[in-house]
Amino acid sequence: MTIDKQALRKLAKALSGKEWVAFVHKASGTYAVGSLGHERGEDIIKWPGLDGQENAESKAEFIAAANPATVLALLDELESAEKRITNYHTVLNNLSAVARRYLPDYDEHPDIQAADDLLESAAGIGVKGE
Repeated sequence: MTIDKQALRKLAKALSGKEWVAFVHKASGTYAVGSLGHERGEDIIKWPGLDGQENAESKAEFIAAANPATVLALLDELESAEKRITNYHTVLNNLSAVARRYLPDYDEHPDIQAADDLLESAAGIGVKGE
């Protein structure tokens, strides 16, 4: 699965603002997602799609939790992790180059070979939209 992070960030920024909450009215079987302090009719998501479904309350709560602010925070954390991984990758590549240069029997060390294999496979890791 690939994620276009920049497109997702753009969409989340366009919708960011008020906090989202799940509105659950069990007596009527009505479930919606809206913003705190909303005026009637200004729900963010107000449709009968969840009404009557199994786990409707959990679904509404999940949609409310997966709001634009949460998505932006997750994207920021992902970007930070990707930068750390890139830095680690650079350091490991440098260490590998030093080991190749100074270890005459470099190719005979299984741990070093495993690290080389890991570096090669990590070179292809990426998420669309970087």
